Amino acid sequence: MARLDGKRVLVMATDGFEESELFGPRALLQAEGAEVVLASPGRTPIQATVMDDPGRTIRPDLTVEEARAVDFDALLLPGGVRNPDTLRRHQGAVQLIRDFAAAGKPVGAICHGPWLLVEADVVRGRTVACWPSIATDLRNAGATVVDQAAVVDGNLVTSREPEDVPPFTEALIGLIAG
Repeated sequence: MARLDGKRVLVMATDGFEESELFGPRALLQAEGAEVVLASPGRTPIQATVMDDPGRTIRPDLTVEEARAVDFDALLLPGGVRNPDTLRRHQGAVQLIRDFAAAGKPVGAICHGPWLLVEADVVRGRTVACWPSIATDLRNAGATVVDQAAVVDGNLVTSREPEDVPPFTEALIGLIAG
């Protein structure tokens, strides 16, 4: 039996997500038995980036408005610069993050993904990792920023960059599996 059999993980992303930060964790979560569902503001395919160059596309399973925290065991927020910058201006996306956090469910955010945690106001008093260019934003939001491949603080798992996908995802799997 896989560690995440029967668990459902919601990934929230839009155009400009970093390819490896969505597809990498998705494959690792699925290998552990999790059902992984993608939500985006719309249902049209979204375009990845690979260090700012165009990458693969993927079709969302549902819209952000259709997604509900109660239906999932965890939330994954991939980075890329444009993806979280767009989603943090989407009130439904921000509210969904707040709903997962308020329920105490695992929330994983990698690279620029923690920008969304700032917008949802869930990092105050927490220790996090992130891409270096957004560290000041996280500190200004009340977080302590550390330079580690995977940081777990309560229900939050954060990480710095694409190369951290394996330890980041393993930490998220550990939280989901309990």
